[in-house]
Amino acid sequence: MMATHRFGALGSPTRIPTVLTAGFRFFFLSAGIFSVFAMLAWTVWLGVHAAGGTFISTPMAMAPHLWHAHEMVFGYTAAVIAGFFVTAVPNWTGTKEAGSLFVIASGTVWLAGRFAIWFSNSIDPVIVAAVDLAFVPVLSTAVLGRLARKSQARNMVFLALLTALLTGNLMMHLEWIGWTDDTAQAGVRMGIFTSTAMIAIIGGRVVPAFTRNALLRAGYQGSLPVSRVWLDRAGILLVLLTALAFLPFVPEVLRGGLCLAAGLVTLLRLAGWQGWAARKEPILWILHAAYLLLGFGYLVYGVTLLTGEYSETAALHLLAAGAIGSMTLAMMTRASLGHAGLPLKVSKPIVLAYVLLIAAALVRSFGLGALGYFETMLLSGGLWIVAFGLYVGVYFPILTTPRTRK
Repeated sequence: MMATHRFGALGSPTRIPTVLTAGFRFFFLSAGIFSVFAMLAWTVWLGVHAAGGTFISTPMAMAPHLWHAHEMVFGYTAAVIAGFFVTAVPNWTGTKEAGSLFVIASGTVWLAGRFAIWFSNSIDPVIVAAVDLAFVPVLSTAVLGRLARKSQARNMVFLALLTALLTGNLMMHLEWIGWTDDTAQAGVRMGIFTSTAMIAIIGGRVVPAFTRNALLRAGYQGSLPVSRVWLDRAGILLVLLTALAFLPFVPEVLRGGLCLAAGLVTLLRLAGWQGWAARKEPILWILHAAYLLLGFGYLVYGVTLLTGEYSETAALHLLAAGAIGSMTLAMMTRASLGHAGLPLKVSKPIVLAYVLLIAAALVRSFGLGALGYFETMLLSGGLWIVAFGLYVGVYFPILTTPRTRK
């Protein structure tokens, strides 16, 4: 279906696809489709090598594992962040939501970045960097302008986090261009920990609030979610510091200590939010599960850095695939329903997607002890693909048709 809006140089009526009329529609749908593509490409590459084959060449200039890491953080996750901010910031500030022109422009920049990275073997690396790095500044224009017009001091932290996300991406490109040595790995980790910091801050607001509201509507007679100001502030400070800890020259022992502290405080915050009482509502328990993976992921990663007794990349995926993957899927499935004017009830295929996604993260993080490397990677990747395939299949009509009028 199509939605009619006035758009064009002469102001003539032009029919614009509904998916381009709101940031959440375009970016949430694009994120889901791209997630399936990116993980499928990665698992195909792994599968060929598992079978003893090899690729003569690849379209991307960087090593495939770095392409995979970059695109899941600065491609998929960045798209979800964009969809969230373009939709949420106008609600926070009482300002007008970005229109189709911005969605089309920013979406084009995001897509250009994906194509530039994919075909980077045939493009000058400076041009690849310029195209890919343009997205966050474009997104920030929609955020900064609205926050600047209202008293939004506590939300200005997100501009700092967007800057950190851009910095992590820049660190990767600087190594690929050849201007620095060994900054790509630190850059992707900075991107991951910046994303988890956003999850910790935003989740710390919405998870207890959504849970409280749902329990009150259901007539729940037990204890309601409790947030303690000092604990919330400590949690926010620690997750911000963990993101900054991946700047060059920060000692690994300090990173590990910060991750341990962030994990403990995150779990203490979660303990007061009555997650068990929300166990019968998938759209709620997935939020609690994602926050649990966040706290647990920080702890496991911190212990890994300090002891060296576990695989650092496996521990990292508990945060990347587990916390980021499950929270982004949770927010996309919930926000899409709300903004499309539909009841906040997810279908059985989406419940299955939640379970499969959590399983994918756990297999990737802990499967190596029981399975071989390729078996672990292919099973985890397959579970991820099915989970997001279910999301795309269910939400494609929701995100491409006009809002339901109540």
